[in-house]
Amino acid sequence: MTVLTDVYTLSNGIKVPKVGFGTWQIPAGNVTYDAVTHALELGYRHIDTAWAYHNEESVGKAIRDSGIDRSEIFVTSKCPAEAKSYADAKKCFEETMENLDIDYLDLYLIHAPWPWAEWGADYSKENLEVWRLMEEAYQSGKVRAIGISNFNVADMKNIFEHCTVKPMVNQIKYFIGFTEPDITKYAQDNGLLVEAYSPLATGKILSNTELTKIAGKYDVSVAQLSIRYCLEKGVLPLPKATSEAHIRDNADIDFSISEEDIAYLDRLTTSK
Repeated sequence: MTVLTDVYTLSNGIKVPKVGFGTWQIPAGNVTYDAVTHALELGYRHIDTAWAYHNEESVGKAIRDSGIDRSEIFVTSKCPAEAKSYADAKKCFEETMENLDIDYLDLYLIHAPWPWAEWGADYSKENLEVWRLMEEAYQSGKVRAIGISNFNVADMKNIFEHCTVKPMVNQIKYFIGFTEPDITKYAQDNGLLVEAYSPLATGKILSNTELTKIAGKYDVSVAQLSIRYCLEKGVLPLPKATSEAHIRDNADIDFSISEEDIAYLDRLTTSK
């Protein structure tokens, strides 16, 4: 499964494996530990977690116990959306580093531009305070790359206009039928890698008849088609799974989607 060893190169030269293993909604403890362990055993070298997932300790333990050299695993975590001051962001960053206990982070993101309970609210000034912490973490060497998550065009512009170090990644919800074209284009035009969380729409697209038909042409599952679609669009997918079989299947995507089928998938406005 060569796709697991292929990489994108961030704007600062850091290389990131093209397919990540997401851990959102995976319970802490044995479930997360076993899932990450299986992923690493199957060849994944990119693990995505967050302070808000409450499973950083389990992720870190699985990485340490894997026997794989730390330098071979790309690890992402995120500053919680509710941390909207420099002091709170610093506290959460220190907690993340303690939870993971893996010496350094490869990528650290602001989880959202607003607290989850205030979706869409304007926290422009506060985000600049959090970004100051992000830049300090980056300059200290504790973090190899920094970025943002769930940021729209206006939120990105706010950071770009005031930062010393530009974000390298924007991680957004992205799946067939929901690709946030304005956000994606603006991020990519400004040199950010777009990462796709929920590339399977948390499972909602797996029974879609249109996608089932297209997947059948390639003798793959809808999940495999959906993950491959992200790569065809230059986006980094972060599929999540807990069963060893699904973890394996999600990485078995060494095929190409025709330009005609990509164009068809691009035209879909919903894939639920």
